[in-house]
Amino acid sequence: MPELLLILGLALIVIGPKKLPDVAKALGRGMAEFKRATEDLKNTINTESQVAETRERLQREGKIKVPGAQAEGKGAAPEESFASKSEEEQVAAAEQAAGEDAGREVRDGKQ
Repeated sequence: MPELLLILGLALIVIGPKKLPDVAKALGRGMAEFKRATEDLKNTINTESQVAETRERLQREGKIKVPGAQAEGKGAAPEESFASKSEEEQVAAAEQAAGEDAGREVRDGKQ
């Protein structure tokens, strides 16, 4: 507590009583913006990890295929084993669902 009072006293002397509230407001806004940016980064990372987990789960369940992977036992060329349109749609739907879940969590958390 004494250190905080010393810092505030020095700030009052250096900045002056007229500009001190403006400096405090600017500092508060900067801290709030930094907090908002870190939350956005966390949400982006969480969404990306959910999409990756969903994609891996769908691959394990055999609902989607890895583009460029060879078909089992057939020795197919990579061009023949690209995911079909319906499988691509499944991946897009899974990614969208993961993004919506993350967005819903963000909205619920901020209310």
